[in-house]
Amino acid sequence: MSKPTEMAHPEQRDSEKVSHIAQELSQSLAELRLAAPLSVDGALTLSNVDAWEQSVEKSPKLQLARTVLNHTNIRESLISRSARIADAHVFNNELDFKTTPITNQKSSGRCWLFATTNVLRYNIMKKLNLSDFQLSQSYLFFWDKLNKSNYYLELSIQHADLPVDDRLVYYLSDELISDGGQWDMVVNLLETYGVVPQAAYPESLHSSLSSPINTLLKTKLREHALILRDLSASLRANSTLSEDAVLRTLRSKKEELLKEVYIVMSATLGVPPKPDDKFTWDFYDKEGKPGSWTGTAREFYKAFAYDKYSPSDSFSLINDPRNPYGKLYTVDKLGNLWGGRPVLYVNTEIENLKQAVVKQIKAGHPVFFGCDVGQFSDRQLGIMDTALFEYEATFDIKFGLTKADRLRTNESSMTHAMVISGVHLDASGRPVRYKVENSWGDAVGNKGYFVMSDAWFEQFVYQVVIPKALAPKDLVKVFEAGEKQVLPPWDPMGSLA
Repeated sequence: MSKPTEMAHPEQRDSEKVSHIAQELSQSLAELRLAAPLSVDGALTLSNVDAWEQSVEKSPKLQLARTVLNHTNIRESLISRSARIADAHVFNNELDFKTTPITNQKSSGRCWLFATTNVLRYNIMKKLNLSDFQLSQSYLFFWDKLNKSNYYLELSIQHADLPVDDRLVYYLSDELISDGGQWDMVVNLLETYGVVPQAAYPESLHSSLSSPINTLLKTKLREHALILRDLSASLRANSTLSEDAVLRTLRSKKEELLKEVYIVMSATLGVPPKPDDKFTWDFYDKEGKPGSWTGTAREFYKAFAYDKYSPSDSFSLINDPRNPYGKLYTVDKLGNLWGGRPVLYVNTEIENLKQAVVKQIKAGHPVFFGCDVGQFSDRQLGIMDTALFEYEATFDIKFGLTKADRLRTNESSMTHAMVISGVHLDASGRPVRYKVENSWGDAVGNKGYFVMSDAWFEQFVYQVVIPKALAPKDLVKVFEAGEKQVLPPWDPMGSLA
């Protein structure tokens, strides 16, 4: 069972804070008369600006802010010294094995594939006694993008009866082949295609710089979708054709169109090994002894990529305070392999996500997690901390949004996936900060590693993946029951890390 902590959950504290603010506002309104608006019709007037300017002129602090901040970067000038001191890159619980090198996704959105392969290489490097190693992120990237292209065209066939300006059709045609993804989507790839060492399918220019091929492919796929819609309409106008015959004809045309996608991808990324094609990989171990392995991508995955905890036996815990806890959620139309494993989340309190991290680190298992990395973080320092910037003190403002508010108002969502490889616990065993292995190269953070404060975890971590064997039994039961609630395609939980 996942046990409730004696301390109030962040969402409870958020709710109490909002309630307190509401009470104060109510009392203030009862005691004070609001001045009449300076603008009768709601338009911005110069009278508004004059009133605000008079207020600023009375504040020496705001005058000083004007002097300093008009020629300096606020993200550099307002970094908190106390936060930098508190966020030390020191952790009293770390994985006993350190992988190298720090990986670099460069100008691509493949963080979820880098996070996954960074988790899997722990076992591979241990088993083969390697000093440094990378799996091919491009291999998974190729098969993911080809499958997402197919997925989009299948959805286009499925919804060909809807108007082209229908909200669903329009939404699906936006980020139809995003570089990003989710845990269940990568499990689909691993189980279907396996993995290969990077030496067997190296990076290309456009695996590391994906925007040009994404632009080209999206243009073609939108054209393909319209071709299939037109074909669907003409076929269904023929009353002699059965629905099965219509679908077979549409899929035959779809496969013809997908050939164009494959041609572009294989030219720009390279032709990948097929999952059942044998390849030979030659390598040196950490003692400099040569080794060689021959087999298929699927065989390599099953032989080396995991030991006790299979990716297919792991699932996602999320913290989404908009929705009830203890429930299973999915997002409509979200996926990569048509007919594959659906994206599933068990929603639970943030304390359960924290304990999932601690338990995995103590078990020697790296942790895949999803977060909103751009919030209150500094790339060069490698710090993620809600107290990192002195915005409130400098500008006399208060941040009042709760985690649920940020999700509701499009202020925040899952934008990045990384790996937690350590945690610093206080004397009572509660997390203080976390060690994060990023995929932005070793020139940022502490040689590629970031530190995340516990307060930042509470507010901006949305997902932690955990093996069933290490998860609370009540949450495993929710996952295995399969009674999922379906969120709309545009829900923020459908954002791809």
